[in-house]
Order: sequence, then C-alpha cells, then structure tokens
Amino acid sequence: MKPMHEAFHGDFSRLLEHKGVSISAPRVGEEEGLPAAHGTTVIALKYEEGILNVADRRATSSTGILYDEAEKVLVLDEYTLIAIAGSYAPAAEAARFLKHSFKYFARSQLQEMSLEGKLAEVSKVLSQSIPSVLQGIGGFLPIVSVYDRNHKQGRIFFYDVLGARFESREYGSAGSGAEKIRGTFEYITRTRGPFHVLPLEEVLKDALLLLDIAASLDPATAGLGGVLPLGKTITAAGVADIPEEKIRALQRKLLSES
Repeated sequence: MKPMHEAFHGDFSRLLEHKGVSISAPRVGEEEGLPAAHGTTVIALKYEEGILNVADRRATSSTGILYDEAEKVLVLDEYTLIAIAGSYAPAAEAARFLKHSFKYFARSQLQEMSLEGKLAEVSKVLSQSIPSVLQGIGGFLPIVSVYDRNHKQGRIFFYDVLGARFESREYGSAGSGAEKIRGTFEYITRTRGPFHVLPLEEVLKDALLLLDIAASLDPATAGLGGVLPLGKTITAAGVADIPEEKIRALQRKLLSES
C-alpha cells in the first residue's frame, strides 16, 4: 500500500476530499439576511525590485462599515502574495486553503510547487466557488503577486470570478474602488513611464494616492484619513511588510498636499 503522500501526488484538495472535507467556498449567510463582510480596494504595482501590494483596511456589509482593520493582502508562501476583494469569508478561507496546499505539496513531493501549479490552484479554488457565485453569494476577486526566481522579476496575475487567469505588465487592482480608478493607472504609465523602473518610495506614494482617489469616489473604500492602509512587498528576498512609519510619513505628506 502506498503512503498517503504518494497516493495523492501532492494534491491537497484530493486529500481533503478523501477525508470527507469539502473545499467549496463557504456559504456566507446572506440568503438568511445575515450580514456578510466584503473587502473593497486592493492594488498591486511593479517597482524596480519586485511587486508592491497596498490595500485599504475596510470591510463593508450592505451599506454599512463592518470593520476597519481587515487584512486583505495575505502571504501564501515566501514568494507569493494574494490580495483579495469581494466576499471576505470565502476569500480568507480560499487563502488558507492555498497556503496549506502549497505547503502540503512541498512536504510530500520534496520540492516547491511550480509557479504554473500555484496559479492553477487559484483558478481551481475560484471555479469551485461558481455555484455560490451564481446564487449571488461568495464571489471574490484575487490578485496574485509572485517573485519569479527563474526569470528574476516580479509578476502580477489577476482572475475573473470563474477562474480565468490574466497577467498584467505593470499593475493590478480589484474591488469596488478599483473600477473608479482603472484609467488612472494607464494615464500614469503612458505619461510618466512604467512602474517597474521606479524605486519603492515613489511607487508607494503613487499607490497610496491612487487608494485615496478611489476612496473619494467609492464610499466602500477607506482613504488615508483613517486606519493606515496595509502594504507588503515581494522581491528576490521574499515577502516583507512596509513599515508603518513609512506609510504614515507618506500619508501626512499626501494629506498636506491635497
């Protein structure tokens, strides 16, 4: 009899199914009239060393603010970040599943899952949530940022709710505020040049300004005047948090200039 890790060839979802555990997105109780949290705006921008992810901290429910300290940029492994917008509970559950899936593969196969494999796992999770999405519940949109060590560059991938995957050359954004500022990204790259040649300080300032513009146009997105946005980078050295003091200094500068 084969050991369990060999029987499932590193496939964490098959292992869970064998154990009788469903990996479908959890049903959030909106159909019973219960409040469900929704994450709003997340932004990913390339810079000269890798990828910057910035997110506001607001989670909404219907027309109200449910929570102002939500974590929307989550670490999947040392070289992979996922930023989530949409229904918060299934998105957070999907991120937990993906993190364990990557670990299970690495431990059972004695090698890291390939980039293509990781991206396919995200598509699989999204496709498994389709029944809930068709009922109007449980939908979320992820942005996956990776540092591709084979090509020595940061890469940004975004998805639709059905799991189709696309790669962005310079930036990615998702959530209710993202729709309001979509053209701004293109304007910046066309008039000033690409983000990927710029230093972190400059790109971070752009990201915070874009987030604040989104907040001025979208009431579900928190601006710079409240709880500080969350920032993480991913480079050849791995994932790192942007220090709160750096974000606060740029927050004060941007607010004084507005």
